[in-house]
Amino acid sequence: MKESILVIHPADNVAVALKDLRGGETVFSNGHQYLLREDIPAKHKFTLTDLRPEEEVIMYGVLVGRAVEEIRKGGLITTKNIKHASGKYGLHERQTSWHRPPIDRWKGKTFMGYHRNDGSVGTANHWLVIPMVFCENKNVEVLKEAFEKALGYQPRQSPYQTMIDQLILMQQQGETEEKMLELKNGAMQEVASGSKIFPNIDGIKFLTHTLGCGGTRQDARALCGLLAGYITHSNVAGATVLSLGCQNAQVSILKEEIAKRDADFSKPLIILEQQQLGNEDDLLQEAVRKTFTGLVAANRQERKPAPLNKLCIGLECGGSDGFSGISVNPAIGFSSDLLVAVGGTVILSEFPELCGVEQELSDRCVDEDTAKKFMSLMSTYNARAEAAGSGFYANPSPGNIRDGLITDAIKSAGAAKKGGTSPVTAVLDYPEKVEKAGLNLLCTPGSDIESTTAEVGSGANIVLFTTGLGTPTGNPITPVIKLSSNTKLFNKMNDIIDIDTGTIITGDETIEQAGERILNFVIDVASGRKKAKADLLGHDDFIPWKRGISL
Repeated sequence: MKESILVIHPADNVAVALKDLRGGETVFSNGHQYLLREDIPAKHKFTLTDLRPEEEVIMYGVLVGRAVEEIRKGGLITTKNIKHASGKYGLHERQTSWHRPPIDRWKGKTFMGYHRNDGSVGTANHWLVIPMVFCENKNVEVLKEAFEKALGYQPRQSPYQTMIDQLILMQQQGETEEKMLELKNGAMQEVASGSKIFPNIDGIKFLTHTLGCGGTRQDARALCGLLAGYITHSNVAGATVLSLGCQNAQVSILKEEIAKRDADFSKPLIILEQQQLGNEDDLLQEAVRKTFTGLVAANRQERKPAPLNKLCIGLECGGSDGFSGISVNPAIGFSSDLLVAVGGTVILSEFPELCGVEQELSDRCVDEDTAKKFMSLMSTYNARAEAAGSGFYANPSPGNIRDGLITDAIKSAGAAKKGGTSPVTAVLDYPEKVEKAGLNLLCTPGSDIESTTAEVGSGANIVLFTTGLGTPTGNPITPVIKLSSNTKLFNKMNDIIDIDTGTIITGDETIEQAGERILNFVIDVASGRKKAKADLLGHDDFIPWKRGISL
């Protein structure tokens, strides 16, 4: 890019500042010059024409807002001078032609994965321990403490425990508070994990949640569907399920949901019901014995070559900024198009962050029924939000607004770039499973962890997570690869971020080059050759969506 501003679409009447610009400065784009009336911070937008009250603000070629007061050409747009607005949508003709990228160099590529009996291929090999209801969370935590350290998945003592031990010693030796505050990680002794007992098992994962009873029957059914999605997931070798017995989320419903996703389900599944076994100690001893023997069997599985069409990538964003829609999101959009072109699958979710691009996405649906389902889910979701006193317009966070995403439609138009340009082959309502290759739209909140949790439950065996502000989100069973929209963020938070796409903003790399680099990184992570930072740090975030108003 190597310019100071960017006009994204020929129809736009606003431009993005690629660096901090000063009032009185003249900037140029496509043979036009613009005198800036005030300072324009990097990532923010200014007008290319004079705007009167109620006139449309156009960005990415779509309606993203309306002026609430007069804005002179070259003026900064803010939450005070524009308001959210988005275009109406309806059933139009299909628009399924797309920018199919050349794939000759990708056709023969493979990744090393775990082949399952249902034909899916995992990018990891995990054992799950999950509760049917929050009443069993404590028992799951007891098993977690017993298994993780004993099997070598956690250090015998965390570095922070070691730090506290050193602080205790300093206190006992009479050191001052000032000296204690100087203690750094570099002064701590490294604590190594124990040897892994099961080298072919990436982890034994313990999921807890606050659902299973006390909500509606629909909540219970949705939870069972989500848990079934995790149990049948390609990254899972087997599972231990703890049930109290009397909760709304019954084991019988879980089994029905498993059968929906895999009619010939054959993985090891251990189900223990506390009210039948009685004594809590008996329950835990039985869980230990049966889980350990299940792990012995799961450890016999090994990675083998698999074609790229066995990859299912979830597309997620969190802590977005004004660069997200012009660097990192289009880059993974190109990665998505590459994967779809070789027969793979991608999932675009976060429906509140598709507000304003409904017409484009519905037009890209392969048939009218799919388009109608998408539009119905969008309108119903927004209506429920409005009935609760909110709406999609309330989606941008304070951090989004501070860094240039000042309306939901601006945020959405950039977020949708993650899905690339391919046709929409299916629209899924939470927690449905992906059944068709290609671009799938999954109804979820914009909330990072709820949406990531849902994408994995629907089958994503890799997640690409874009951020402009920094967020540590991960997932228990699927690698979450974090990508930054700008290099400053990557340098500041590279302990949690895997890939920098700020190179697009500086003009050192094209969107297509970054997209290819990202897909190569995905293949390495899917093969176990590289670890995502979220996995290295143990970011095992899992929050089911209780079907209500969550933006």
